[in-house]
Amino acid sequence: MDTPKNTEFAHIGKSVIIKGELSGSEDLFVDGVVEGTIELRGNSLVIGPNGQVKGSVHAKGVVVQGKLDGNIRATLRAELRKSAVVVGDIFTQRIAIEEGAYFKGKVDIQQEAANPVSTPAAKSEPRPEAKSTAAAQTSGAPAAMAGTGSNPMSPNTSVTKV
Repeated sequence: MDTPKNTEFAHIGKSVIIKGELSGSEDLFVDGVVEGTIELRGNSLVIGPNGQVKGSVHAKGVVVQGKLDGNIRATLRAELRKSAVVVGDIFTQRIAIEEGAYFKGKVDIQQEAANPVSTPAAKSEPRPEAKSTAAAQTSGAPAAMAGTGSNPMSPNTSVTKV
């Protein structure tokens, strides 16, 4: 995957210099110079062997063959090829670093299923509330009220016996 097909990637050639923020909704191949952030959250970024990026990048997948001075935030995968020179931190689910690549920074591996993990946490939040409600019931509320409503703790008879 040295150079992607032009039909699949937007292409920034060797002689192109971009200063400022760069964002888009298609895959991007950078073989020129970009000074500023690159935001391709739902797409892939390839920094080619002649590419130089000075700024943070955020994409679904990031492959570095050239130079990057900035942080990488890849939602799926970051890959540093043997010709890569990266100075910055990497935040990703998966990482591959080829032998010979230069990397200075830290790697933060993110959990793979961020959305499903947060969903059970959201579901478990009412349970502590139910326990605190049960605690309030044991501290003076009538026991008859403990069996009413859709409280997940209501079938627990140990709460109503107190």
